[in-house]
Amino acid sequence: MKPKNFLQSFSASRRDFLRQSSMLAGGIAAASALPRAAFAARENEMNIYCWEGYNSDKVLDPFRTEFNCTVKAQGLISDPDAVNQLRAGDTKIWDVINLNNSWGRRQLYPENLIVPLDQERFRPHWEMMLPEFKYPYKWAMSEDGKELLGMIQRFGPSGMLINTDDVSQATLEDEGYDLMLSDDFKGKYAVLMYDDWVIMHAVIAAGFSPFRPLTDDEIAIYETTIRKIINNASFLSDDMNAIALGIINGSISGSFPGSVYTVSTARYDGNPNLRCVVPTKGPEELEGKAGVCWMELTSLVNNPQLSPRGADFLEYCYRPETCKAVSFAEGTFNPVGQMGDPRVMELFDGEELDAFQWDEMSALMSRCADFDTIPSYPKLHEIFSAAVRERQA
Repeated sequence: MKPKNFLQSFSASRRDFLRQSSMLAGGIAAASALPRAAFAARENEMNIYCWEGYNSDKVLDPFRTEFNCTVKAQGLISDPDAVNQLRAGDTKIWDVINLNNSWGRRQLYPENLIVPLDQERFRPHWEMMLPEFKYPYKWAMSEDGKELLGMIQRFGPSGMLINTDDVSQATLEDEGYDLMLSDDFKGKYAVLMYDDWVIMHAVIAAGFSPFRPLTDDEIAIYETTIRKIINNASFLSDDMNAIALGIINGSISGSFPGSVYTVSTARYDGNPNLRCVVPTKGPEELEGKAGVCWMELTSLVNNPQLSPRGADFLEYCYRPETCKAVSFAEGTFNPVGQMGDPRVMELFDGEELDAFQWDEMSALMSRCADFDTIPSYPKLHEIFSAAVRERQA
């Protein structure tokens, strides 16, 4: 019988998680400052900076055993913060970095922070991928299309999260973010405080694409929108499981934004009425798309003493059993691009597939624009931060 209550087991605050991770990072950084003689050979060590899941012992322990390798992993909760740490010199610490799709192509590779993969070694593994991720997949390649920058694995759509017992899925699909912005929905949702994701979705709710520079007039409309989103929310939290529990206990009916991964654990716990919903209508300049889809890119850091185990780890992640472990890691369940391989698909049962809304995945993804750089982010974040401070005052 499958263990349940995953949601309740992994509801610790993400801020607590980040504090613990920072302590680990400090230990790794201190070690990196020691004379080289203090290290064991780097063939027997690897450091990975990643979104939660890849730091799971279920993923890492078999690798540690097979490669007789010490693996230190730090979880991250902000792509921009992670990129800035690499820019500040943490390339000396990490061997593997796992971020959302656009960072490799737009920033990390152009800034010489990651190194390309050996295509002769890795290209054959792309035969496992779902059709939409087949080689040469844009977000895994350099801008000129010549270099392979990493492996694509987990992915998913993002829109809103709702309790379909309280809010009709069809209504939200049709009315979109206008429903959440209405006075009738005031106090009935939480804001999931992943800053760049809140900002992206708020810009879309305001009627624009976040992936181009905004005019002053458009930024003014965004400011009105983001302030209403923040002020009308029941609460703000960076803990996706606390939000899901609020929906389960009835204190709220949804969250903004919300992705499949923010509700998959709750669904697997027996709450199929919790769903990620992406509206069917968005800004014309986004071809009517109202959500944002993400694809994680796992790359090799341009570490001056890069561990050879980094490339081994990326290849290890293509094994069917590892694909499943990454997909169903503790705390969050996600589809993976390697589900184009029957050997991977046969490892999932119907209940597991339903946890991340596999039956709707194609439709949800089709309503999403790809995650990308936000040119006006500094100004948009300044406005967002001011709105949060004023609410908390």
